[in-house]
Amino acid sequence: MNTQSFKTYSAKPRDIERDWHIVDAADMVVGRLASRIAHVLRGKHKPIYTPHMDTGDFVVVVNADKVRFTGQKETDKTYRSYSGYPGGEKELSPAEVRDKHPERLITMAVKGMLPKNKLGRRMLTKLKVHTGPEHPHEAQQPTPLEW
Repeated sequence: MNTQSFKTYSAKPRDIERDWHIVDAADMVVGRLASRIAHVLRGKHKPIYTPHMDTGDFVVVVNADKVRFTGQKETDKTYRSYSGYPGGEKELSPAEVRDKHPERLITMAVKGMLPKNKLGRRMLTKLKVHTGPEHPHEAQQPTPLEW
């Protein structure tokens, strides 16, 4: 019988190195794009991934207003929000969200795929979504995200 024991690796804050990635969202499907972005924000693509730590990278998304939905989601899907006041519930279609705040299409999709706690909220701050092809993060030299 082999009595060899292995230790479980747990990342330390000093071990974490954050990279910057850029994604051109033009003509990409929202859910598939959000799934990949959430994967990178959590750090699951790294060998040092630790579930209770934020080991992920920064992600810059450009052309967020040009994303697409599959099937009938463009007309049938609804985004709900509630202000907490009586009668304060709003329902918006993806077309209405795209007109007012197109970056929220990606942000809300990614937010739903991250942990629902302080850690998930901290991971979401590493997501930078921009509607046009320009972004103010050139100094960080983002690399294209690999699929």
